Amino acid sequence: MTNHPRRVYHVSEASGIERFTPRESSGGIERVWCVSDARLHNYLLPRDCPRVTFYAAETTSEADARRFLPDRDAEAVVAIEQRWLDRVVNTRLRLYVFDATPFELQDPVAGYYVTRQAVEPLMELAVDDPLGVLLARNVEFRVLASLERLRAAVIGSTLGFSVIRWHNAQAAETRAEQ
Repeated sequence: MTNHPRRVYHVSEASGIERFTPRESSGGIERVWCVSDARLHNYLLPRDCPRVTFYAAETTSEADARRFLPDRDAEAVVAIEQRWLDRVVNTRLRLYVFDATPFELQDPVAGYYVTRQAVEPLMELAVDDPLGVLLARNVEFRVLASLERLRAAVIGSTLGFSVIRWHNAQAAETRAEQ
């Protein structure tokens, strides 16, 4: 992921977006966010679906690789909560493709690219079977009752990882109610 890609991607449940304008994010900086092809699998899910994703990075120890990635053929793992499976199967997505030239790498582990200017997609593609597309990308897909223990273990490991939409995770909701 050290080379600048030719294309970057934005996944959405909304169709027909003709122009992406920067929006404020953490730190108060307005940006348009996209992702590299190498991490696109992290986003082939409904936007609000909490997930833990990980892969063997250059710094991953052999012990962590054996523990977390027993299927060495898969390039990455995407884990979701069981209660989201129906939405994952039934949600249709749109994939927006961009020329990567105006984007700069924000996070090499997550594969995030950002730009501060408004951009228009080169094309919009329908993703009618996101789970099928995800699995075709050589990713192991895990469905767990809870992500809490996996999240803690992955954060404490040497893996490359992303924890996405954690505030929507069942354990996070339970803690907020207490």
